Amino acid sequence: MAYQTKFYNKVDLCGINTSKLKTLTAEEMKVLLKAAHDGDEEARSALIDGNLRLVLSIVQRFQSRGENADDLFQVGCIGLIKAVDNFNTELDVKFSTYAVPMIIGEVRRYLRDNNAVRVSRSVRDLAYKALGVRESLSRTMAREPTVDEITASLAKEGFEHTKEEVVSALEAIVEPISLYEPVYTDSSSDSIYVMDQISDTSCSDEVWLENIALKEALKHLTSRERMIITLRFFAGKTQMEIASAIGISQAQVSRLEKGALERIRKEM
Repeated sequence: MAYQTKFYNKVDLCGINTSKLKTLTAEEMKVLLKAAHDGDEEARSALIDGNLRLVLSIVQRFQSRGENADDLFQVGCIGLIKAVDNFNTELDVKFSTYAVPMIIGEVRRYLRDNNAVRVSRSVRDLAYKALGVRESLSRTMAREPTVDEITASLAKEGFEHTKEEVVSALEAIVEPISLYEPVYTDSSSDSIYVMDQISDTSCSDEVWLENIALKEALKHLTSRERMIITLRFFAGKTQMEIASAIGISQAQVSRLEKGALERIRKEM
């Protein structure tokens, strides 16, 4: 289900017509927050209902992730409820300033936990620390920092990790995409997908020709040599195992293998 970019358009999420969502004034928010913290359940419900539009606006940012819209909206509502229950009315802070990070955090947590690729908590923590450092360095340096600079900055903050660990952590949280994800579509509706841009080096022309040459070279070996090469390099047997299987010594197997390999090199 896609979200509409205009709030006045009718969109049903979890049975709610989002075009009719309420908007509370600053004074109403102040009164309801105080009443809710005094234990008034009706005021609490009114606060939640009056801020569903805020949840919708935040959840829209994640609509490209391919998740079910109802699920994301419900998760966002959980963040809103937590914000309502934990907001400190004594601080001179707008409710939305406190609620927005709570809602975003809840949605991101859901997306992480719902990811098909499971990433350990320690790796995720390192990745998010590295992302924070990268963003901070980008602002101060006016350019994209290198991995070495990110690693060094993490070390200054007490997080000792190698460059390889930082790279692996950042790669681990990258959202996987389908091989059938379109990357280009022209006017004739012909699309280019991710899989169209992936090459298979194991099936290149060079490998194909080498395989033909190898098969031809094997034909020039004796039956015993061919058996030794097949068992040694295609079946993964040791020289001792081959010797036991064909009834000769390990030294003989070694000598025959060496001669067979030399003949194969000459043929190829």
